[in-house]
Amino acid sequence: MTVIESINQWLLDLLNESNLSPQITNILHLGILLFGILAFVAIITAFSRYILIRIINQWISKDGTRLYHFMFKNRFFWAVTQLIPFLIVANSLPVVLEQFPNWINPVESVIEIYGVILTLWILRSFLRSIRDYASTKDALRDKPLDSYLQVIMIILYMMGGLLTFSLLTGKSLWTFVTTLGAASAILMLIFKDTILGFVASIQVAVNDMVRIGDWIQMDKYGADGSVIEINLNTVKVQNWNKTITTIPTYFLISDSFINWRGMQESGGRRIKRPIYIKISSIRYMTDEEVEDLKKIQLLEDYIETRQAEIKKYNEETGADPHTPVNGRNLTNVGLFRKYIQLYANQRSDIRKDMSFMVRHLSPTAHGLPIELYFFTDTVAWVEYEGIMSDIFDHIFAAVKYFDLEVFESPASDDIRFLTGRSHEV
Repeated sequence: MTVIESINQWLLDLLNESNLSPQITNILHLGILLFGILAFVAIITAFSRYILIRIINQWISKDGTRLYHFMFKNRFFWAVTQLIPFLIVANSLPVVLEQFPNWINPVESVIEIYGVILTLWILRSFLRSIRDYASTKDALRDKPLDSYLQVIMIILYMMGGLLTFSLLTGKSLWTFVTTLGAASAILMLIFKDTILGFVASIQVAVNDMVRIGDWIQMDKYGADGSVIEINLNTVKVQNWNKTITTIPTYFLISDSFINWRGMQESGGRRIKRPIYIKISSIRYMTDEEVEDLKKIQLLEDYIETRQAEIKKYNEETGADPHTPVNGRNLTNVGLFRKYIQLYANQRSDIRKDMSFMVRHLSPTAHGLPIELYFFTDTVAWVEYEGIMSDIFDHIFAAVKYFDLEVFESPASDDIRFLTGRSHEV
């Protein structure tokens, strides 16, 4: 005979000696036992939690990155302590309800259902702790751990739901699973997004397409910023204007997007921007003008070398020097392009080990594009924009020294000026 059975029999004998009616005796017997069990459970639970919390706090004070730190944070140990009252109540209630046999089966079903819920609660806390602990590891920090957790929890919730249904209806679990198979088409439709998200999460992780912290650009959905969360169904992107864009995970597989991770990892960010030169301002340079451009220190050595090469070529080919189109001559746009190249090359914030060129593109209605194509030595957005602005500030200010004009559409002042001149004529 267990302790609970002994206490139960002693209390029942004591109440029977009081000459009360059987109905009142049974009610008093039930009430006293329930109160005693609840009081005992409360004391044991409080004591176990106090001891457990003290032990865990000592561990955490030594190292806050251990697994048990995250287990404590996610209330895993608190959930485990719920097993104590559960086991006490589960073992004592059949004895307590001995005088009410019709209540035993319903109450046991409720206790078993609570046991299923408690098990899911403990498993969820443990899995969340594993996720948080794994996210501290460099190899797993940028992986979609939330997606994996959600998939596992969905499976566990489904199993818990099946067990609960089986306990409520009294039917075997296998019978319900067989019936559920017939409704698989409906379930596929209901969980379509979840299934697509699950498959997409696996493909994203296996192919290393997106990591947390990556800068992605998906213009179709207005996303341009850093990935802050990857879940089973959604990917959250914090845009540069601090707004949040939520994208379905499977769209990363079905649609196109730009991931700037390669640029960030390379350590250099590309500058690819043209300056449009008015074609009518392009011409050959006179000797006097070339001599004047030698005052620009970056061009001095280049001009002298080119002059020697051009003079030798023209003498060998017998070119008439009175007409510049004969033979070879320096042009203002050629010297300007070389100046840009030399200027960018002498800057310490431009990478020399990556693609570096200043080139002509096909002429357009806006003039001749001279494109600057090279990389800065930083990927930080603000620093990058500052470097690019400094370079183009200098280039726009320097263009007049080469007697060139930058194309710009006529402004209202230009039209008024031309109209005023025509009236004067």
